[in-house]
Amino acid sequence: MISIGLENLAGLDDSLKGKRLGLLCNQASTDRNLRHSRDVILDRYGDQLRCLLSPQHGFFSEKQDNMIESDHAEDPVSGLPVFSLYGETRKPTADMFEHLDVLLIDIVDVGTRVYTFLYTMAYCMEAAAEYGKQIVVLDRPNPVGCAVEGNILQDECSSFVGLYPIPMRHGMTFGELALFINKEFGIGTDLQVIPMQGYNSSMLFRDTGFPWVAPSPNMPTPETALVYPGQVIWEGTNCSEGRGTTLPFEFVGAPFWEHEPIMERLAATDLPGCYLRPLVFQPTSGKWAEQACVGFQIHVIDPASFLPYRTSIALLQAVMLCYPEEFSYKKPPYEYEYERLPMDLILGDVSLRKGLERGDAIVDLEKKWQPALDTFLEQRKQYLLYDV
Repeated sequence: MISIGLENLAGLDDSLKGKRLGLLCNQASTDRNLRHSRDVILDRYGDQLRCLLSPQHGFFSEKQDNMIESDHAEDPVSGLPVFSLYGETRKPTADMFEHLDVLLIDIVDVGTRVYTFLYTMAYCMEAAAEYGKQIVVLDRPNPVGCAVEGNILQDECSSFVGLYPIPMRHGMTFGELALFINKEFGIGTDLQVIPMQGYNSSMLFRDTGFPWVAPSPNMPTPETALVYPGQVIWEGTNCSEGRGTTLPFEFVGAPFWEHEPIMERLAATDLPGCYLRPLVFQPTSGKWAEQACVGFQIHVIDPASFLPYRTSIALLQAVMLCYPEEFSYKKPPYEYEYERLPMDLILGDVSLRKGLERGDAIVDLEKKWQPALDTFLEQRKQYLLYDV
C-alpha cells in the first residue's frame, strides 16, 4: 500500500512550526479516505493555514472548458480566502503571498504536457522565489506511469499549455517535475518535496489502490487519463474530442468522418495496445452539439504497450488527408494566446504539424524527435524519486 505526500506530513512538523501556510489544491486533493487536504492540514496545523489557492476549473473543478475563469471566493467550510489562479491572473500576486510563509501544493496531475496545473505550480514557484517564500510539494502518483512519449516542446510554441521543453507524456510525478523545473530552468525557489512511500513509478493509477477523484470536469476516470496524452490534440481542431458525452477524450469524431476510409489510412501505422471501435455519438454540448458524430472510441487493451500520442496523431493525419475540405484547425484564442494557432501550441512543434499535413510517415516523424527525447530522458534522471 502506498502513502501519498499528504499522508506523510509528520516530517514537516518541525520545519512548519509557527509558519503561515497556504494550500494550492482543488476538490480532487484528498487522502485515501476521500478526506480533503484542507481538512487534513487544518487538523494538523490549525490556524496556521491562512489561505487556499485554486487552479484552472475552480476549487470544485466546476468550470467545464478552457478560458472559463474562476473568481476569488471564500471557502464555505473553513472561511479561508480562496485565490483563483485561473482568473484575472495565472501567477500569484504579492498580495496573495502576503498571507503565507510556505505554500503547500497538493494537486492531482494527469501526466501530460498539455495540462495547465503543471504551469500553475511553476508560476507559484516563480512567485515564491520572487517574494522569498517556500514551496512544499506533497507528491502524488502520475496516473499514467513513467512511460515517456512525444516530441519536445519548441520555444516558439511556448504557452500556458506548454512552458518548458518537455515531451507530451513526461513520465514524472508533480514532485519530480518541481525539482526538474526548479533547477533546469533556473527558478531557484526554496523547494521541498514530501515523497510517497511504497510507490513504484511504473504503476498506473488503478495499481495504486487509491480512489480516483476527477481533477477536472472532463477527466472522469483514470482510463481518460491514459488516452489524454494523445486525444488532447483534438482540442485544436473542429472535431469533437468527446466533450459533452459520458466519455470525453475516449470518444472522438465529427459528422463528416467515415469509418472505412479512416481505417484504411490507419492501417499503415502500428498502433499497439488499443482498439479503435467505430461508433456514432451525439455530444450534448461543445463542438457539434446535438449532431451525430461518426468516430471511434479508443479502448486501451494493453496499457504497457499503448502509445497514446502515436495513436492520436496517426488518427489526426488520417482525418486531415481524408477530408481536406471539411477538416479545419481551431482558430485562436486558446489558453490566453490570441494569435498563434492552437494546434501548434498543443503539438509544441510547427514542423510536426507540417509533417502531418504532408503525409509524412508517423514513424519517420518519431525518428526526427527521438534525439531530443533522448536528451530529456538523460536530463531528468537526477530528479527521479522512485524505483521502476
